[in-house]
Amino acid sequence: MGPPLPEIVAWRLLLVAAPFAVWLVWRGWAIRSGREMGSTPYAWLFAAGAALVGLSLVATVVFHPDNRRERYVPGEVTATGAVTPGHFEKPPVSPMKRP
Repeated sequence: MGPPLPEIVAWRLLLVAAPFAVWLVWRGWAIRSGREMGSTPYAWLFAAGAALVGLSLVATVVFHPDNRRERYVPGEVTATGAVTPGHFEKPPVSPMKRP
């Protein structure tokens, strides 16, 4: 089972915030060293964050385990009231057909 949704959203928000944090650190260094600073490039920083999120979505698709040939077994409520989580089951391998 994958990470819960709030954790996924938090990571993606950190990816959006990363260019802003890098720019703020660079800006602080530039001001201390006496460089002239222009206006804040908000559009470029947001675009860089969006690109990082896009790359993370692509990486999620590429590295996600393949379960296309597996059968999904939904979660069930047991007699004690506990809920078993849903999971995927691999199909049985027939003796005649080996991969």
